[in-house]
Amino acid sequence: MVLRLTLLRHGESVWNRRGLFTGWTDVDLTPEGEAEIQGAAARMAAAGMDVDVAYTSVLRRAIRSLDVVLDQLDRMWLPVHKHWRLNERHYGALQGLNKEETAARHGAEQVRLWRRSWDVPPPAIDPDDPRSACHDRRYAGLARESLPRGESLKDTVDRVLPYWTEGIVPALRLGARVLVVAHGNSLRGLVKHLDGVPDSIIPDVEIPTGTPLVYELGTDLTPLRRFFLEPDGVRPAGWGGPETYE
Repeated sequence: MVLRLTLLRHGESVWNRRGLFTGWTDVDLTPEGEAEIQGAAARMAAAGMDVDVAYTSVLRRAIRSLDVVLDQLDRMWLPVHKHWRLNERHYGALQGLNKEETAARHGAEQVRLWRRSWDVPPPAIDPDDPRSACHDRRYAGLARESLPRGESLKDTVDRVLPYWTEGIVPALRLGARVLVVAHGNSLRGLVKHLDGVPDSIIPDVEIPTGTPLVYELGTDLTPLRRFFLEPDGVRPAGWGGPETYE
């Protein structure tokens, strides 16, 4: 039995376009971002890829992207599970700042570490800062101390994996065709886990916006095949599986 998992990063967002650190800030798609997702859904439909259950974050750019896909596939009635653990990496006090201006202020190397290292978190946001998730109603049921104030990629992976194990894996084991629409860093966490990508390599793994990443898994969840559904055809995912890193 082959299990099917599709990972999809949301389309271009308004803050992606403006070059701002976004993180948990709830911004919408640009028109171009929505068109990206429409194209992704069309490729899924053309490839005969159906979906039984869907998962997404609680941020509108991912939710909007999922809605577009389900609409295009005529599957708006499917069960959808939204969870904060699938949110993008929390960029702490950097959220809302311009990336180029931040590099000019703090130095390009420091910003590179904040953005691309494995375990260096950005400056923490103060809980009393209006940008803090502490003031957001969607997280009202969570203990204040459990809300991130700024996450490294490692922190993000540690946050995502419990939901993968408890929320998504059970559906896969039942044979459901699973679609996860989320964010670059939360999806990198799933890729790292599935493929055993080393800490030193995962920061450089790119999950492009609006491009379905399809996994065919064995019953033990070992990847048998992985590929991107791109506009010009299927492209094998290039970072390899655990055997690459032995």
